[in-house]
Amino acid sequence: MNEQQRVAVVTGAGSGIGAAIALGLAADGHRVVVTDLDRARAEETVAAIAAAGGEAEAAICDVSDPRSVQSAFADLTTRLGGIDVLVNNAGLQHVAPIDTYPLEQWQRLLGVLLTGPFLTIQAVLPAMRARKWGRIVNIASINGKRGDPGKAAYCAAKHGVIGLTRTAALEAAADGITVNAVCPGYVDTPLTRGQLADLGAIHGIPEDEVIAQFFLPRIPTGRRIERDEVAGLVRYLASDAAGSITGQAINIDGGTVMA
Repeated sequence: MNEQQRVAVVTGAGSGIGAAIALGLAADGHRVVVTDLDRARAEETVAAIAAAGGEAEAAICDVSDPRSVQSAFADLTTRLGGIDVLVNNAGLQHVAPIDTYPLEQWQRLLGVLLTGPFLTIQAVLPAMRARKWGRIVNIASINGKRGDPGKAAYCAAKHGVIGLTRTAALEAAADGITVNAVCPGYVDTPLTRGQLADLGAIHGIPEDEVIAQFFLPRIPTGRRIERDEVAGLVRYLASDAAGSITGQAINIDGGTVMA
């Protein structure tokens, strides 16, 4: 690794938006650590980065488990000399009405979506402060700015991610560290495809019509957001050019939420 090369960790980067972000950061010259619970998927992203001429490695990390985070990030910091860019992307979904929402699913979603970013930010801040430079990007959602029926835990967690982002930004600003949130709208990923049946049941829409009847009509531009569009915004926020952008929750949603 060359001395000028920055290290970027992307959680949940085995597929979907996370994989696109990892590929994009590698294309910008970062050495990327692809973390995921599924090693095979993480290695697929690493292979794609290598095929494109980038540098990457895979790491297994359960972001909801403090011991897993401490172990993984301590190892990375020791071997790679610190983490310059952290992208908190790991996610999951469960859709059900509040009346019947399983407590274990509530706790599981909050563990991954909210406690996870808290733990990883804690893990990277000391080395970032020592170097007086760092970029932290939390993948939130437009559901961090509005509610949606059936998504109690997801919406609560993503609202929390935005609050965490703003607090971390204030605490780290004097050390040259920026902390921002990216709030995507509808992106076609395994996460969104996995919730179509449950959304259809809640809204009385056939599963194969959920995208056309539920998602797309709420997007003024009339189309889904592409993974590479989200990755492009993250790449900018991770760059030197974005040094004065911090504490922001930036929508990338085709105009769905304008706040």
